[in-house]
Amino acid sequence: MIGCGCDVCLSTNSKDQRLRTSVLVQSKHTSIVIDTTPDFRYQMLRSKTTHLDAVLFTHQHKDHIAGLDDIRAFNFFSGNAMDIYANSSTEEAIRRDFYYAFSDKRYPGTPELQMHTIGEAPFFIGDIPIQPIHVMHHRMPVLGFRLGDFTYITDANFIEQSELDKIKGSKVLVLNALRKEKHLSHFTLQEALDIAQLTGVPQVYFTHISHQLGMHEAINAELPNHAQLAYDGLCISL
Repeated sequence: MIGCGCDVCLSTNSKDQRLRTSVLVQSKHTSIVIDTTPDFRYQMLRSKTTHLDAVLFTHQHKDHIAGLDDIRAFNFFSGNAMDIYANSSTEEAIRRDFYYAFSDKRYPGTPELQMHTIGEAPFFIGDIPIQPIHVMHHRMPVLGFRLGDFTYITDANFIEQSELDKIKGSKVLVLNALRKEKHLSHFTLQEALDIAQLTGVPQVYFTHISHQLGMHEAINAELPNHAQLAYDGLCISL
């Protein structure tokens, strides 16, 4: 956190040094990023990602869309527009904030984006099946996603039972857990543990973690065997 001198912010443990929340999902033939954070460029460089087929967006808050302009690098290498998937409100925000990418007379070098509106129905990106999961971020409807056996939900504080049912049968669940104290729009650590238990998913990782949660190693030691904190650079194989 900018300007903070707490133990977490001053920690030399790389697992306490977190960028904004995003994930890269790869199959044999397809690569998808969920959310282009303000750190998107560095995240792609650090992970040595050279190919990307599509971007899924959870919602329109700036910590999840602000890095979209750097998609232009993938446009250059592929020679194609990038497929962008979002709900209607997020699509509206993207078209507003990155208006120059949708102009009738685009300036050379601006990102090339092909928008797709997400509704209720499942769909495929390449060989990866996508099941949208509708959750609440305080009063804002946002999206989580089930991609095969992997479910990813961030920025949520409420999930209807019908949406929880879509998670069941996953092998891995990634879920937000901001801190231990109550928050207006994010699950606490205990709330996230409770939600995970309701789904019955055998392996759970917590993400979108605030410095207020505490040191990575200390919090991990408190968690049950099936749950742990995610960290930057974590790789999960299914």
